[in-house]
Amino acid sequence: MWDKLDFLNGCANALYALAAAALIYAGVHTAVHSPLLPLRHLALQGDLAHVTREQAEGAAHAGAVGTFLSVDLDTVRSAFEGLPWVRKVEVRRLWPDRIDVTIEEHVALARWGSGTQAIRLVNTYGEVFEGELSDAARLPQFAGPAGSAEEVTRRYSAFRQALAPLDLDPRQVLLSPRYAWQIRLSNGLTLELGRDQLKEPVLERLSRFVAFYAQTLGNLNRRLDYVDLRYPNGFALRVPEIMDSTTQPKGIPTKRGSGRAA
Repeated sequence: MWDKLDFLNGCANALYALAAAALIYAGVHTAVHSPLLPLRHLALQGDLAHVTREQAEGAAHAGAVGTFLSVDLDTVRSAFEGLPWVRKVEVRRLWPDRIDVTIEEHVALARWGSGTQAIRLVNTYGEVFEGELSDAARLPQFAGPAGSAEEVTRRYSAFRQALAPLDLDPRQVLLSPRYAWQIRLSNGLTLELGRDQLKEPVLERLSRFVAFYAQTLGNLNRRLDYVDLRYPNGFALRVPEIMDSTTQPKGIPTKRGSGRAA
C-alpha cells in the first residue's frame, strides 16, 4: 500500500481538505461569537401607534440574544410578531453593530363578531386579529363564517361605494352561514340583500335600491326599520310605528305596476 503513490497522494489531499475545513469553521465560529463584534443597537422603524416602549424592549431582550453575527434574526422577528397589533416584521443586520426592525401595525377597519361577541378586530387586508381599542365602537361591525373576513371586507368596500350617492355608510355587514348578506346603514335602516345569484347579484339589488330610493322610501315621512331587497321587481319594508306582531311588511315596487311582495 505504501508504494502506491496515487493512493497516498489522495489521502494526503483529503487530510489537507479536512484540516482546511476545520480551520475555516473555527475561524467563522470565533468571528461569529467574538466579543469584538457585539450587538450595540437595535433600532425600530415604522409608524407605531399601538406598540409601547415597554413591549418593544421586552421583545428586544427576548429575541436579540448574542453578538452582531450570532443573533438569530428569525428569533428576533418572532419575538416582535408576538406583540399585539403587530402585523408584519422585517429584520436586517447593518454593519458593524446594529439590527434594524421594521414593524407594520394592523390598521383596524372594523370589529369582528356578532352581537356582544364582537371583541376582535379586522384590518384593512381583511385579517382578523386581537387588539384592544378604546374607541372600537366607532368602527363598523363585520360578522360571518370562519374564514370569510377577507370577503366581508371586500364587500364592505363595494357596499360603501354603492351607497355613496345616498350619503349613507354600512355600519354592519353580516354574512350568514348560508352566505346571505345583510347590512345596517348609518341611519339605522337594515337592508336584507340575500344570497348572490347569477341572474341578480347582491350588488345589483343594492344598486336598484339606491336608484329608486329618492322616489320611493325617500318620500315617506316615517322612520324605516327594515327593507327586504330579495324581490325581483321591488322590495318590502317594515315601518316600526305601524307594525305589530301580526302585521306583514308592506311591498313597494321599484316600477309602477311591477311590484310584488310575497
